[in-house]
Amino acid sequence: MNSGFLRISAAAPTVRVADVDFNVSQIKAKLLELDKQGTEIGVFPEMCVTAYTCADLFHSSTLLDAAEKALVELRDFSRSLNVHFAVGLPIRYRGALYNCAAFIREGEVDLVAKSYIPNYNEFYERRWWRPLQYGDCVSVDILGESYDMSVGRIFNSHGARVGIEICEDLWVPIPPSCRLAMSGAEVILNLSASDDLIGKYSYLRSLIAQQSARCLCAYAYAGAGWGESSTDLTFDGKAIIAENGAILAANRRWDPAANTSTVDVDIEALRRDRLHTTTFSDCAENECVDAEMPLAGPEKIETCLHDMPCSNRKLLRFIDPHPFVPADDAARRERCEEIINIQVAALAKRLDAIHCRSLTVGISGGLDSTLALLLAVRTFDRLGLDRIGIIGVTMPGFGTTSRTHNNAVVLMEGLGVTTREISIAPAVTQHFKDIGHDPSVHDVTYENSQARQRTMSLMDIANQTNGIVLGTGDLSELALGWATYNGDHMSMYGINAGVPKTLVKYLVGYFAMEEAEDSAVRRSLLDIIDTPISPELIPADSNGNIKQKTEDLVGPYELHDFFLYYTLRFGFTPDRIYLLARNAFRSEEYPDEVIRHWLSTFLRRFFNQQFKRSCLPDGPKVGSVCLSPRGDWRMPSDASSSLWKL
Repeated sequence: MNSGFLRISAAAPTVRVADVDFNVSQIKAKLLELDKQGTEIGVFPEMCVTAYTCADLFHSSTLLDAAEKALVELRDFSRSLNVHFAVGLPIRYRGALYNCAAFIREGEVDLVAKSYIPNYNEFYERRWWRPLQYGDCVSVDILGESYDMSVGRIFNSHGARVGIEICEDLWVPIPPSCRLAMSGAEVILNLSASDDLIGKYSYLRSLIAQQSARCLCAYAYAGAGWGESSTDLTFDGKAIIAENGAILAANRRWDPAANTSTVDVDIEALRRDRLHTTTFSDCAENECVDAEMPLAGPEKIETCLHDMPCSNRKLLRFIDPHPFVPADDAARRERCEEIINIQVAALAKRLDAIHCRSLTVGISGGLDSTLALLLAVRTFDRLGLDRIGIIGVTMPGFGTTSRTHNNAVVLMEGLGVTTREISIAPAVTQHFKDIGHDPSVHDVTYENSQARQRTMSLMDIANQTNGIVLGTGDLSELALGWATYNGDHMSMYGINAGVPKTLVKYLVGYFAMEEAEDSAVRRSLLDIIDTPISPELIPADSNGNIKQKTEDLVGPYELHDFFLYYTLRFGFTPDRIYLLARNAFRSEEYPDEVIRHWLSTFLRRFFNQQFKRSCLPDGPKVGSVCLSPRGDWRMPSDASSSLWKL
């Protein structure tokens, strides 16, 4: 494997019915192609050595003899290849025929028989094949040599564990791949010859994706295609590879030239998810699959260790640079609507539970406070409460610009909430005198005093109005600790705690698109999206523009959200996150040294700012990544980060 990635190909080369020599030549040519591109495991269709549609020719010793000779030929051919591969062929055993996959690797051959033989609708395979039961293993003599034929055996290949099932096996209520996965198989190969019908392809894709998710595995499917007999059926030549619920690659059907899909599957991510999902091993224990047949081949588990330099080989898979934000417009709108509904339902429940009809929100004219206000308005509307119960407070300070202040005022007035303005400058100036701080020194005391003054004002207003303070900080800020302890870090409900910064602006944009095109609220929202992210705690420049830009100080949020996703979602090592980032982002946009620098910054801050996350207020989880100390992330505030240094 390459840094925990395994390169897998599914291929459906052209066949000629009953022409074994031609079919083997096509398989060999494809194997050379796969080997050249670095494929480590390849899967071919069911009965690809003979073709699937041979019908009663399967009872001809001429065809069966040729298939057995082909098996030996492919075995010998494999000795010079790095790629391990599975091909389909008929196997004779004790007067019966078995529909088999031959898993061939470096001169070694193991046979896997089909478990479930369909005999309904267009299928009448019982006419030729017998099933082999899960857990069975027999010795088959082929041309004077003995080969194991089994169901349920797992094979070691390039450091990964591989299980095999054949076509119909996937369609039954409990596919063999379920037990294979619970026994340790991380990759499932399916050799298939499923004919094509109206609507069947989309159903099959969902079936493959769902099985890869249920089994927490990679699933590679190769279906018979061009050249199979069309007497009664038609085959489109499918090559589909899925990983943990997602289709990573699928070829263009009906095209003999587009007969292969190749992708790097993330074995390390699958191993982490199995380790993390405790019910996976619980299910294996309940199903008594802990004592299945032994692993075939030497045990070799590979991973990308911290001190192991990751390969520079370009990954053959799409690494989304924005894992929290769907690229497709329709999917992004759907994601935004669902997140908003989660947040609104959560806030509505909290207000109802404490019999609260008043919310206090600090409005800065920035993205996070804007989203919090929009959610408060949506919640009050859903509960049938008057928006006047939402008290929006703008608190200009030493660094507040006219742009953000104007946007805050326009937004509050346009949404019909109660608007209050409190300048914090006099109170903070007095505070500087009280503690003996020089206001010309723009250090952390200068900044945090403003943040804490604002929070105190909000808390006191909430007390006055018998309400609660709605927090505005987002998930990315929590990860970086980019909040003032007991300042904006604190509230009575953190509505944005589960939303990363890269997604916040799309949520605000979603609300903007719901407003009338010529409305002041819409114009304000769009300008807020375009405003540089800043806490505005340092005075503006001579032109009145924002001087303190967050991303200049802590780094680009799109990088930090990428690091956050792979740190929390998969627990990857810094080296591996660096490898993924190099593949996800364009080098001209973020050179290698820039990625390394900000990744080091992220990891350092993530560890030393945990104390802020250990005492977070309540807030709704909205996605797979969450930092709540009561839920997804529990970490000591004094944990060492030495192992996580690049």
